[in-house]
Amino acid sequence: MIPDFSHLSAKVSQLAELVISLRNENIALQKYAVSLAVDKADLTRRMQEAHDRVAALMDRLPAEPEIEAKDVEESP
Repeated sequence: MIPDFSHLSAKVSQLAELVISLRNENIALQKYAVSLAVDKADLTRRMQEAHDRVAALMDRLPAEPEIEAKDVEESP
């Protein structure tokens, strides 16, 4: 009876250690997920800013002259 109890006690201790380890890992993963979300938001903001700058530059470019069909045929 005592060996069975000792064996059960050892298994319960192992289970408790595993639970603690998994909780710590879960906390670390949650922090990592938050960090990734912050990075994603920053990158999304930066991409939008770059898009806005490119759009503004494109608006400032002069309009392309229209090419007539006869000009295309005469090109060498």
